[in-house]
Amino acid sequence: MDGGTMTPRAYLPHDRLVAPARRRPELWRLLAGLMLVATTAFGLNMVLWSLLRGMAPDYWDATAIAGNRPGAMLAVLASFAFVTLGVGMAARALHDRSLLSLIGPVPEALLQFWRVFRLLLALGVLVLLLPPYDMGAPMQPNLPLSRWLLLLPASLLVVLIQTSAEEILFRGYLQQQLAARFRSPLIWAVVPSVLFAAGHYVPAEAGPNAPLVAAWAGLFGLLMADLTARAGTLGPAIAVHMFNNITSLLLFSTPGQLNGLALYLLPYDLSDSEGILPWLAVDFVSIILTWLAARVAIRR
Repeated sequence: MDGGTMTPRAYLPHDRLVAPARRRPELWRLLAGLMLVATTAFGLNMVLWSLLRGMAPDYWDATAIAGNRPGAMLAVLASFAFVTLGVGMAARALHDRSLLSLIGPVPEALLQFWRVFRLLLALGVLVLLLPPYDMGAPMQPNLPLSRWLLLLPASLLVVLIQTSAEEILFRGYLQQQLAARFRSPLIWAVVPSVLFAAGHYVPAEAGPNAPLVAAWAGLFGLLMADLTARAGTLGPAIAVHMFNNITSLLLFSTPGQLNGLALYLLPYDLSDSEGILPWLAVDFVSIILTWLAARVAIRR
């Protein structure tokens, strides 16, 4: 502990990150801000999809939102910029702080992002080179390699937009504003993680595996909350989140939804308990390992 406070020394960077939130810590402001974020994102998404359908109704039909085609998936991920916009508006209007203050010192955030991302990339390449080379049935090709490579720069950009938006909302806005009001991690780390898990509870797609998928998301949220508190910026959490989503959205996606930019499809969908459980088990272990690797990467 430090100076008689209840903040562990490992979390002192989080205190500095939370400092701008303490100017306007009232819970009603946070609730109003979340309503503003939801209204902004929902309204602008409605406008975006209406415009797209007006330009090419055959392509942008009712199924496009599932992201099963490259253009549709690019639009789905890019639309997360509306979440970031809404958070920025809420932070300025209700808490007298800037969007960048949610991220932390930008040079430090970029440096930490790169340290974490390059380490995870090296570990990912190593895992791909080592046996075993599959988990049962073979992968199903999705996009031709040439088209996948052509789309890759845009794909990486929209994945960055999507992952940074979620981190800015959950580990930025929610976590920091709660930490400005409550010192206990049982509130500022757990509450955003529970909400993050709830957002990933998809029984229509995952069927009986929906609780496990949500539990994975909840664990991910807790680990990213801890990582953000240790780093004092969102850089490492965005790097881990982006690496994870590159793997699950651009390399090996599921046959159900959000697979329009994937190189391969898994031989099972999320509702196939027998097939998907080994993958979920690997995912649980992988996220713990990536969290530990990220902690090593940001160690001063």
